[in-house]
Amino acid sequence: MSATLPSELVGSVVEHLPAIAAGAAERDRERTLPRAELDLLSSLGVLAVTVPTSHGGPGGGAAEAAELVRLLATVDPNVAQVPQSHFVYLRLAELAGSTGLRDRLFADVLGGARVANAQSERGGATVTDISTRVRFDDHGWAVVDGEKFYATGSVLADWLAVLARDRDSEDRIAFLRADTPGVGVIDDWDALGQRTTASGTVRLDAVRVPLDHVAPRATAISGPYGYGAFAQLLHAAIDVGIARGALTDAAAFTRTSSRPWFEAGVDRPEDDPLLVQRYGELEVAVRAAEAALEVAARAVDATWREPSDDAATEASLATAAAKVLADRAALDVTSAAFELGGTRSAARSTATGAHDRHWRNARTHTLHDPVRWKLQHLGRWAVAGTPPPRSAQV
Repeated sequence: MSATLPSELVGSVVEHLPAIAAGAAERDRERTLPRAELDLLSSLGVLAVTVPTSHGGPGGGAAEAAELVRLLATVDPNVAQVPQSHFVYLRLAELAGSTGLRDRLFADVLGGARVANAQSERGGATVTDISTRVRFDDHGWAVVDGEKFYATGSVLADWLAVLARDRDSEDRIAFLRADTPGVGVIDDWDALGQRTTASGTVRLDAVRVPLDHVAPRATAISGPYGYGAFAQLLHAAIDVGIARGALTDAAAFTRTSSRPWFEAGVDRPEDDPLLVQRYGELEVAVRAAEAALEVAARAVDATWREPSDDAATEASLATAAAKVLADRAALDVTSAAFELGGTRSAARSTATGAHDRHWRNARTHTLHDPVRWKLQHLGRWAVAGTPPPRSAQV
């Protein structure tokens, strides 16, 4: 695998996109988890694209990870969301993990293993309130207790990256195998969209983890490494992919299933100038989001090559702009698809209910990390030159 260029590795996914797309609507309808599709990605080696060359990996960066996620999201954003946390926690292990953790984790990922997050919790006044605890015993183990909600990819994961707080209120990430005694994963995600992201509730009952598999979270977040920007970049890539996929499906529906509006005086809906105008507006929105995603990916990659405060600030700002444009494009396109398709597009029996699925996925995924705060950070920079804070969300 180390002889394969990262771009070639990502490109290998393209030929498999039609197969992943073919079952997406049925998986959504039946809530069938994409086990075969994720196994395919593992077998292709693309989930190891960011493993450093020092550990025998391709050494890809943010641009390759973002493009892979975007491509997958054009056909099934559920499949695309699973690698999001996988890549983010591989990056954390690279930045803050011990030699022992990196050696074990990267070797497993090169062999096809997948990493899922176990981060969010139901309780607490805000998402930063963490009740899961990690303590260190006298026998060389870390012991983790708690419960996590919406742990993306956990139902089909080999490794879990668990956010826990120690006795000094410091955040730690405990990397543990999903089959470790005391770990329970419950397949209970029930959202209206992104229904098959394999996001379960994770329960941890006195789970023992080797000390060198516990990493300080602050090392990645507080340094000028673009860690938070990378996490947000991949979320933006999902929304950009949703927008492009929805626009493609909407146009196909218009050509094959819609009727022209009688006042247009045309025989085919694609000859209606008002409809064409609306499609043009949507194409601009999607292209703008795609372009912003590329700019942001380059900015994040710059922090990987040469970390600095200026590079980290630019990565956060560029990614915030990409996130705003991606959010708007995904919601605009998936809503406009109904308008452009007409009443027929609202029927579940028509065209496998594609418009409904795209809208629900966009509406659900864009709830991650509200863009109103991205605009705040961009505005503060524009007005006063105030750099955005460093966190996992910026």
